[in-house]
Amino acid sequence: MTTASAEKTLNIRLPAEVHEQIERLTKVTGRSKSFLAMEALQSYLAAQAWQIADIQDAIAEADNGEFASDKEVADIFAKHGG
Repeated sequence: MTTASAEKTLNIRLPAEVHEQIERLTKVTGRSKSFLAMEALQSYLAAQAWQIADIQDAIAEADNGEFASDKEVADIFAKHGG
């Protein structure tokens, strides 16, 4: 967990519908809007982390000239009905 001195503020504009959903959720859960927003952002960032890592790995492989041969690509398509 971060300390208060390490925290930063982020202001965002929300569509009215999203704001209303957050308001309802705060009442039901007893959590603050800040807590709910942080949870949502952390969940989103964690869900996307694998994709970012895979893309970076693929770029590194391409930069090193590591490509599948035409036969390897054809074999994959044949195996999976492509």
